[in-house]
Amino acid sequence: MSDVRTPGKASLFLAATLIWGSTWLAIKYQLGVVAPEVSVAYRFALAAAMLAAWCALTGRSLRFGRREHAFIALQGALLFGLNYVGVYWAEQHATSGLVAVLFSTIVFMNPIGARLVFGTPLGARMLFAAALGVTGVALLFLPELGQARAGGDAALGIVFGLGATAIASAGNLTAVRNQQAGIPLLQSNAWAMLYGAVVAAVAATVHGVTWNFDPRAGYVLSLLYLAAFGSVIAFYAYLTLMQKVGPTRSSYVGIAVPVVALALSTLFEGYRWTWIAVLGVVLAVVANWIALRPTQTQAQPGPADARRKADARAV
Repeated sequence: MSDVRTPGKASLFLAATLIWGSTWLAIKYQLGVVAPEVSVAYRFALAAAMLAAWCALTGRSLRFGRREHAFIALQGALLFGLNYVGVYWAEQHATSGLVAVLFSTIVFMNPIGARLVFGTPLGARMLFAAALGVTGVALLFLPELGQARAGGDAALGIVFGLGATAIASAGNLTAVRNQQAGIPLLQSNAWAMLYGAVVAAVAATVHGVTWNFDPRAGYVLSLLYLAAFGSVIAFYAYLTLMQKVGPTRSSYVGIAVPVVALALSTLFEGYRWTWIAVLGVVLAVVANWIALRPTQTQAQPGPADARRKADARAV
């Protein structure tokens, strides 16, 4: 039974999906003047400061031991640092639609990783839902995928996109491990996002990009939105959902996010729907329904019940 102070699974899924679906629009205001790696560093440094301030105001201790810091740093480097830098690099070489399709393959990577790390069985129903979901996302971006076949350096974008997805999946599994160890979510996220910002800053330095800042309202407001909503709130919702249902089922957020993004693009950017895109939405929705509907047995790896309650009290 879930803690009464923790939102339900449906609310957590919707929060992560709706927020991350909207960040596609916000990220557009981040591109141009400031290098992507620098923007990632700004975003997660600001998010870390917000979380640290909230922990201080609510009396949550930010002290952890060296071993705990090591695993928190690993989670931050994977989930908040290298993952986001990889996605930005991928979008410099491939269309955003292709990157979205590549990232949706996390619904395969998470269960395979959970099998290797936690010994979780690979369910046929979940694999079928994963195939259905990725197909749906591919249909949503079919025109962009056609453009990607025209040539250019899309192959490099595919390498970065799949690499970023694999890194994100490893970050998810590290987060599961930290939850199992009883590390409280909010406090660990504050440190993990700081570590992620440091990793992004190192990547920016190694890549030789210029450190600057765009003081225009569009950049500043989108940065605040991405830090507060896209990072602090959305990751709290997603990681809490993962704590409840495991990394396999929670990864279907990656299937739903492109649907929300295109719906918002319809309102703000004049996106025009085709019957193929509608079919893609239907497949994505069906995939989520298959994956997330209640089952008699819980096959997802996650914290033990006693530790779940301890984590809920801690966060």
